[in-house]
Amino acid sequence: MMDQDPFSLAGKRILVTGASSGIGRQVALSCAQMGAQLVITGRDSLRLQATLNALAGSDHLAVVADLSKAEDLETLVTQTGTINGMVHAAGISKLTPFRLIGRPHLDEIFDSNTFAPMMLTRLLLAKKHFAAGASIVFISALSSHSGALATAAYAASKSALLGAMRSLALEVAKQGMRANCIAPGYVRTPMLDELGKSGGKMDELCALTPLGMGEPEDVAHAAVFFLSNASRWITRNYFILDGGLSTPMDIYA
Repeated sequence: MMDQDPFSLAGKRILVTGASSGIGRQVALSCAQMGAQLVITGRDSLRLQATLNALAGSDHLAVVADLSKAEDLETLVTQTGTINGMVHAAGISKLTPFRLIGRPHLDEIFDSNTFAPMMLTRLLLAKKHFAAGASIVFISALSSHSGALATAAYAASKSALLGAMRSLALEVAKQGMRANCIAPGYVRTPMLDELGKSGGKMDELCALTPLGMGEPEDVAHAAVFFLSNASRWITRNYFILDGGLSTPMDIYA
């Protein structure tokens, strides 16, 4: 029976950001397949509608929003209602050598990757939109620990999520809520394709990964686990999902 399956999301309402593309889109699709009712958001109305049309089940909601804008955040929170979980998958990445970093670049990266998920979470907490036992999942990145060439701002923005998540998890534990990060390595997404076009040597990096390039489904399955009751005793966790790439890096030293 699905309602006896600890990995099931039946009866849960889940908010997914960045659902118009890549990892966010697949997280939404996989959550729906596991029985969840979805609230999905993204900036591209056509692609977001395509995701909505592809969701299994019914009574899902799509809200077009730019999470860097305060008014869009308010609109999204108002329409979201009570939720049992949330996956912050929205984000951007641009290759920029450290010597060329400027404040506009930093503002753009941090607005999308750090400030938007933190402010959205704050608003949902303030409005009491999280149900008891809710699970909050941030999509971070392996580079937040390991670093990569010309990704200083991106790596820093994703590292910031780790500290924020661990502090948040302590604050919401009394309500039985959990907060965790998933840190993917190289996953086949439109964002990774764009990095390749702008000079990133994706083929070489993929060759270093014992299990090869990841797929959005690999990350989505991890997200389903963290949203489900199967992970009810896991919080403040930073889960690296990278096909074995980071093991020889000794990143915890």
